[in-house]
Amino acid sequence: MALPPTVDWQGDAATGALVIIDQTLLPGELHLLKITSLDVAIDAIQRLAVRGAPAIGVAGAYACVLALRQGLGDAGLDQLADARPTAVNLRWAVEKVRAACSGDAAGALKIARAIHDSDIDTCRRIGGYGAALIKPGMGLLTHCNAGALATAGMGTALAPMYVAHRQGVKFHVFADETRPLLQGARLTAFELAESGIDVTVIGDGMAAGVMRAGKVQLVITGADRIARNGDVANKIGTYSVAVNAQHHRVPFYVAAPRSTFDAACPTGAHIPIEERRESELREYGQAQLVPARAKVFNPAFDVTPAELIAGLITEDGIFTPAQVAAWLDRGGS
Repeated sequence: MALPPTVDWQGDAATGALVIIDQTLLPGELHLLKITSLDVAIDAIQRLAVRGAPAIGVAGAYACVLALRQGLGDAGLDQLADARPTAVNLRWAVEKVRAACSGDAAGALKIARAIHDSDIDTCRRIGGYGAALIKPGMGLLTHCNAGALATAGMGTALAPMYVAHRQGVKFHVFADETRPLLQGARLTAFELAESGIDVTVIGDGMAAGVMRAGKVQLVITGADRIARNGDVANKIGTYSVAVNAQHHRVPFYVAAPRSTFDAACPTGAHIPIEERRESELREYGQAQLVPARAKVFNPAFDVTPAELIAGLITEDGIFTPAQVAAWLDRGGS
């Protein structure tokens, strides 16, 4: 099944709409959500109807058009930029639009479309560089979802898998279920299976056992923010995967575009970590999972230190964490 674009804009700046796949309904239902106001766009970003750092950035760029045509100006753009504090792509996109459009919705749409097109090309380039890491017969492991559903293109962490698959390389992917919202089970497994890639879902606590059994030779994850020193913030549980990968001598790579790197953030200790609603852990559907008297701690992300990362796959090539600062100082090229 060919999926519609994860994020798109239909129409002109005056009457058009931001259109997204509502990912909260996958894999059971494929529903396109048409958004024509800023408050609905922010709600979609916060409740993860659209998620994944690059996709949030593209959606945020289009949401700027809604803010400006509603006459909300800088206050509306500020509110939008603050909707998800950890994923740097959102603020990056909002500020890029703000700086270039002079408060004009039509100008904002032009910039947003350019951001959209750039993300598609960036994903393609990441896929090309990362595919060289995937060898016939390999077992790969990924955490959360960093595929087509997380970007405007083919993905970041999953892009090398798509390119290698098209090249005829045979490999197997283990997708961590990724609690508490199961993006790996619901989204990564969905899009890989739909693309004909051999995929197995495992519980988050199973990764170490699967590595110990010799079933994994490569880990690739995405990222929501990467600090200047190469520390990476990604969906909670990524740090555990990296620790397990180092112990089992499995190379751990992170795939992300330049827009996910925060040159002003010196280390991962400076990355704000979003805490989400307790209900995401307390409940599933109508079922109560946690006793009412028990406390809940629900950070959305954790930080993987640079020393656990073999390389960062970008649109400009693969860099070690030690090379990141120099690459950023060159302008990310």
